[in-house]
Amino acid sequence: MSEIDLSPTDKAILEMLREGRCTPAFIAAEKDYTRAHVRNRLQRLTELGYVTRLHQGLYELSRDPEE
Repeated sequence: MSEIDLSPTDKAILEMLREGRCTPAFIAAEKDYTRAHVRNRLQRLTELGYVTRLHQGLYELSRDPEE
C-alpha cells in the first residue's frame, strides 16, 4: 500500500487525525463507518507509519502521506 493506494476510509481517517487525536469510536460515529472497519484501517495506517497508537483506543497522526 502506498500513498496513491489509500482507500476513501483511510483518507477520511487521516483527515480527522489532522485535526487532532481520535478514538476509533469517534471516527466511526463521525464518518458513519463501523468501529471494526475503522480499527482495521487504523491498524494498517499504523503499520505504514502514518498513525501512532498512543494508548488503547487513542490515535494521532505521525506522518502525513500528503506531505
